Amino acid sequence: MIKNNQTVISQFLLLGLPIPPEHQHLFYALFLAMYLTTVLGNLIIIILIHLDSHLHTPMYLFLSNLSFSDLCFSSVTMPKLLQSMQSQDTSISYAGCLTQMYFLNLFASLEIFLLVVMAYDRYVAICLPLHYTSIMSPRLCVCLVLLSWMFSMLNSMLHTLLLERLSFCEDNVIHHFFCDISALLKLACSDIYINELVIFFLGGTLIVIPFLLIVVSYVQIVSSILKVSSTRAIHKVFSTCGSHLSVVSLFYGTIIGLYLCPSANNFTVKEASMAMMYTVVTPMLNPFIYSLRNRDILEALLRVFIKKKIFIMATLRFLLKF
Repeated sequence: MIKNNQTVISQFLLLGLPIPPEHQHLFYALFLAMYLTTVLGNLIIIILIHLDSHLHTPMYLFLSNLSFSDLCFSSVTMPKLLQSMQSQDTSISYAGCLTQMYFLNLFASLEIFLLVVMAYDRYVAICLPLHYTSIMSPRLCVCLVLLSWMFSMLNSMLHTLLLERLSFCEDNVIHHFFCDISALLKLACSDIYINELVIFFLGGTLIVIPFLLIVVSYVQIVSSILKVSSTRAIHKVFSTCGSHLSVVSLFYGTIIGLYLCPSANNFTVKEASMAMMYTVVTPMLNPFIYSLRNRDILEALLRVFIKKKIFIMATLRFLLKF
């Protein structure tokens, strides 16, 4: 493939994680268990919300989309990492790398937008409870979800198209375990000024503004809570918002630490750990955070199990008659 009179590489080599060879099998088993837990946990949340009519509310519509985003976010990177660790083949095609980067940016952006939407939902529920039903109408909720998807796709497509116009030659080793945009830009042998400009302004805006909106929402929520004298009401509010705050802290903490405070080296153990945190650990923990701290989810899980048990017992009785 020729581009700008330069020979462009057709594949990249992912450097992977800084794991000693003797520990490869141990970490492979650990990462596989984490990935399977992520898939299973998020699928349970999605199926539970779909099956239980009590959970057909705005909050759980957003949560089901967040769980789907977490599941896909982890699936973009983990299967390739596991395959590379098992086969020792770290190569990824040029098209495969761009595709991975596109979906990684897509689901990272979607996670950010959904966390803002969920913060707004909590703000309306706590600060404007009498108007909650009229404000958070089904139409508005669907529009918020669709807008989150649309803006995420546009943001990811812009970065991908800007990267696709660049030339890559000679050095094809990506100092990461996935096709990270910043790692790819370091390999480009053409002008990356526009890419860096877009990342700085669009990426910074995408992280800072949503984070500030979440902070403002919770300032209003806390202010509203302080006016309530009932200890029971305060406890209920904190239990409702605690899950969302935990997820926000996990996700934004690692994103800000990794991209706003980068290290001078190419790929350090610190960067590898933080990248694993937001691509694998956070999506794995989110279902547990929401289920363990959320009475509605636990009650729905119990109802589904009871229904399934009754159905199984009735089926067995029917079969035993024959």
